[in-house]
Order: sequence, then structure tokens, then C-alpha cells
Amino acid sequence: MDKNSKQKLRDFIQETLKKHGDHQGFSDGESLFSSGRLDSFSMMNLVMFLEEAFRLDFSDFEFDVALVDSVNALEQLVDSKIAS
Repeated sequence: MDKNSKQKLRDFIQETLKKHGDHQGFSDGESLFSSGRLDSFSMMNLVMFLEEAFRLDFSDFEFDVALVDSVNALEQLVDSKIAS
């Protein structure tokens, strides 16, 4: 994932956090869903964002929250799906 794509992803997450009243920053390795900072509705919006922005098809693989729980995990997921 290039820097622009990663920033686009971080911006989406930051906006989603703000919608939940969470204005704190986050690190790339920080848990977003397991920690409770984001909820299942946010996950659904994130999946739709990933499908549109990175042309991922989540029907192609078994979903696990660990795949999308941090920016680092999301970067790995996008990179692995783009490479395949």
C-alpha cells in the first residue's frame, strides 16, 4: 500500500472515530474494534470503504475481525489481496 492509500485509510478511520465522539489519535498498530473504539456498524462501513477504495471483495474469503482491527492489519489485508 502506498503512502497516499494508507493516508486515505487513516483519514477514513479518523472520521469514523470522530463520528463516535472519539477525537483521540491512534497508532497504526492499535486495536480499533477489539478495544471497543469502533463498533460493528463502523466495521460494515469500513468494509464498504475497502471494497470501493481498494476493489476488495470480502465474499472471496473468510472474514475475521483480526483482518481489520488495526491500520497495520488493514494494510496487510489490502496488500495480500492486491497481490493475488
